[in-house]
Amino acid sequence: MTNSDTPTQTIFPRFAGKSVLVTGAGTGFGAAIAIRAAQEGASVAVHYNRSRDGAERTAERIRSIGADAFVVQADISTWQAIKELADATFDHFGGLDVLINNVGDVASEQMSWRELTQEALDRVIDVDLKGTLLCTHEFGSRMLAQGHGAIVNIGSTVVVRGSARAPQYAAAKYGILGVTKSYAAAFAPAVRVNTFAPGFMETSATLAREDWKGGRREKLISQTPMGTIPPPEVVAGTALFLATDDASHITGAYMLADGGFNMVGA
Repeated sequence: MTNSDTPTQTIFPRFAGKSVLVTGAGTGFGAAIAIRAAQEGASVAVHYNRSRDGAERTAERIRSIGADAFVVQADISTWQAIKELADATFDHFGGLDVLINNVGDVASEQMSWRELTQEALDRVIDVDLKGTLLCTHEFGSRMLAQGHGAIVNIGSTVVVRGSARAPQYAAAKYGILGVTKSYAAAFAPAVRVNTFAPGFMETSATLAREDWKGGRREKLISQTPMGTIPPPEVVAGTALFLATDDASHITGAYMLADGGFNMVGA
């Protein structure tokens, strides 16, 4: 099945009247989640660090369907910036219902563990692990004070197999499981915290990679029972499920959506 063959999804207003912040929403999976949240009725804060043009494009798409979009910049590798992001978001919406911690650095320029540098290690840990922890801490504590909220941390299937290419990325994403479980216990029952792990997706960044164009895509499809590598739009609604009322009894969980590629056992 190719992307053009992907079935049309029915979209329900699961977030009507709610506010959602998606970090790293200027491009890729974050943009898809932000747009899907708006399609489901949410007012959306579109966060970016460097991708301002992308964030503005995401916001315009949201506004084009009649939803409210709020663009906000922050470098989430620093706690002070996260506090300012939380201030701006809560001031704009008068609270916040859902936080999607999507932003992350995949170290895409690193093709082998042999290429690891101190800079690459620090960058990935600062953004993917420390940034996710501090966003969960800062936003979650404010949600706890308001009496409700849901946080979805975007993880990765890399925690299942590890990564010989970029072990710091696997370490950071595995650490997110500890962050999720810790704050799920701390914030219960008012605020739920979960991890969503998408498998491979055909984002613009993935499609541009030389290894993807050189046969890796076909190899992965052959190993995926569902027989496709989807665009991020197909998986965005799945990520948002963990923040819906239908998931009201799920917290501290790790949910996988990879077409059966890993098939995690008990």
